[in-house]
Amino acid sequence: MKKVSMLFALLAFLLSFSSFSKSTLAPDFFAGKWELVIVGTPNGDAKMISEIKRVEGKLTAILKDPQGQNPDMNASVEEKENQISVFFQAQGMDITMTLNKVDEDNLKGDILSGMFEAKAKRIKE
Repeated sequence: MKKVSMLFALLAFLLSFSSFSKSTLAPDFFAGKWELVIVGTPNGDAKMISEIKRVEGKLTAILKDPQGQNPDMNASVEEKENQISVFFQAQGMDITMTLNKVDEDNLKGDILSGMFEAKAKRIKE
C-alpha cells in the first residue's frame, strides 16, 4: 500500500511539473502595434494599424488608417489562447476579425466569418 501511495505522489508531482513547463503565451503577447492587412476587399487590400493595450486586465484596440483619411476606430477584443477576436464598426456594419498566432510576430485569420483573409505583422519600435 505504501508503494502505491508513493507511486501516486510521484505521478502527481511529475504531472504538475510538466504543466508548468508547457509553453504558454505571455500575458501581453497580443499587446502592441500591429500592421493589419485585409486581403481582397472590393476596394483592394485594406491596411490599418492596430494599437492593442491591456486596460484593467482586458485587451482593447484602436484601429487607425495609416494615411489618416478615416477617423480612428475603437474596438473591443476578446482573448483566447493563441487567438483574439476584434470587434469594431465600419461603414455602419458590425465587423468581427479573428486572428490566430502564427509565430512571435505574425497573426493570420479572417474577417466577416471567412469572407476576407486578414494578416497582421507586429510593428517593432
